[in-house]
Amino acid sequence: MSFRDDGAEALEWAASYLERVRELPVLAQVEPGEIRRALPESPPEAGEPFSAVLRDLDEVLLPGITHWQHPGFFAYFATTGSEPGILAELLAATLNVTQILWRASPAATELELVTMDWLAQLLGLPREWHGHIEDTASTSTLAALAAARQAFPGRVVLCSEQAHSSVEKAARLLGLAVQKIPADHEFRMRTEDLHDLEGACALVATVGTTSSTSVDPVAELAEICEREHVWLHVDAAYAGSAMVCPEFRWAWEGIERADSVVVNPHKWLFTPVDCSALWTRRPDDLHAAMTLVPEYLRTGDEDALNLSEYGPALGRRFRALKLWAVLRCYGREGLQERIREAVRLAELFEGWVREAPGWEVVAPRPFSVVCFRREGSDEENADLLERVNASGEAFLSHTALDGRYVLRLAIGNARTTEEDVRRAWDVLRREAR
Repeated sequence: MSFRDDGAEALEWAASYLERVRELPVLAQVEPGEIRRALPESPPEAGEPFSAVLRDLDEVLLPGITHWQHPGFFAYFATTGSEPGILAELLAATLNVTQILWRASPAATELELVTMDWLAQLLGLPREWHGHIEDTASTSTLAALAAARQAFPGRVVLCSEQAHSSVEKAARLLGLAVQKIPADHEFRMRTEDLHDLEGACALVATVGTTSSTSVDPVAELAEICEREHVWLHVDAAYAGSAMVCPEFRWAWEGIERADSVVVNPHKWLFTPVDCSALWTRRPDDLHAAMTLVPEYLRTGDEDALNLSEYGPALGRRFRALKLWAVLRCYGREGLQERIREAVRLAELFEGWVREAPGWEVVAPRPFSVVCFRREGSDEENADLLERVNASGEAFLSHTALDGRYVLRLAIGNARTTEEDVRRAWDVLRREAR
C-alpha cells in the first residue's frame, strides 16, 4: 500500500480509538512480562506491511495499554491528547525537524518563541521573560537548578516536603544537597524557619503539589529569596495551566518575582506528551549554565537565537507546532471552558464525598484533584483502590498525607463528563461495600 493508504488507515484507527476508548478497561489488564512474551524474540528478516503493525497494535499491544485518553482515567494528573495536538504531532514527525540551531530550521525556533509568548499572555506571566519548551518538568527543573548553581555560590536546594521527586533527582544529578521544609496543615511550605538560607543556591516553590495540589506562598518566598540572594524556581507543572482562568490567579501572587517557572501543557492544556514550558527572567544565567557550541555548530548568524543553548538537549523536537495548534484551535475561551468544567466536576465529587457517611475529604481542593479516603485502616483503603482499579471502570491513584493512605481522584481529561465522575463514585461505593 502507499503512504496515503497507510496514512488513511492509521488516521482511521486513531479516530476510531478515540470514539471507543470509553468502552475499554482504563487500567491495563495484563501481568508483568505478558506483552513481551506475545512479541517475536527477533526482528523480521524481510519488511512487513504497515497493516501488520496496526493488526498487532490491536491484538497484542492494546490489552497492555493503560488508557490515559479514557474519560475514566482519574489517576496521577489526568491528561488529554487533543485532536489538534495529535494531528500537529503527525505534521511535526513529517517535517522531522531537529532544532540544534536557528538555521537548522528557523521557523521551528521562531514559532516556539511566538507560542511561548502567546502562552505567557494566556497565563498572565511577564511577556519579557525568556521562554522555551523542554520535554518534561523534570528536565525544566534540572535546567533551572543548573542556572541557580551557576548564579549563586550555595550547594543546597530548599523545597517543601510536598515537592515533586524531580527536584531531588535534579539536585542529585547536579551534585547539590536537598533540604526539605515542613508543610503546614494545608500542605503548603512553612516559611517560619526560612530566615537563614546560608549555603542555599535555590528554593523550589510548588503551585499545585503532586499529592494534594497545595499552593506554596510564592509572594512570601520571593521576598525571602530576594533578601537572601537565592534563586526562586516555581514548579507549576500541573496547576499553571489553570491560570488561563483569572479566578485562579490568586495562586500566581508574587510570580513576577520568581527567577524561573515551569508549566506542563501536556498535563492540563490538552497537548500530547511531551511538552514542558520553561520561563526565566534571568536568561543570561540559564545560557551561561547551558551553552557549549563546538566548532561544527558555529555559524555567522550572530543575531539568531539558538534555543539549544538554554537547555540540556542539543537535538530538540518541533514541540511548538502541537502547542501552537492547540492554542489556535481552542482559543482562550475554549481553554477556559474546559479548565472550569474540570474544576466544577471535582467540586461536585468533593461534595458527594463530604455528604456520604463513612467517607472524608482529607485536603483542601484548590483545583481539580480531590484527596479523600474511606473510614478504616490504610490497608482497607489500599484494598479498596485495588478493587476499583481492577474493575476497569475507573483508574485512581493514591498518596500519603499526614501519615495516612489517601485516595486521589484527578479530573483533567477533556472528554470526562459528569456521568463519568458519577460512575467512578458509584464504583467506589460499590467496592467499599
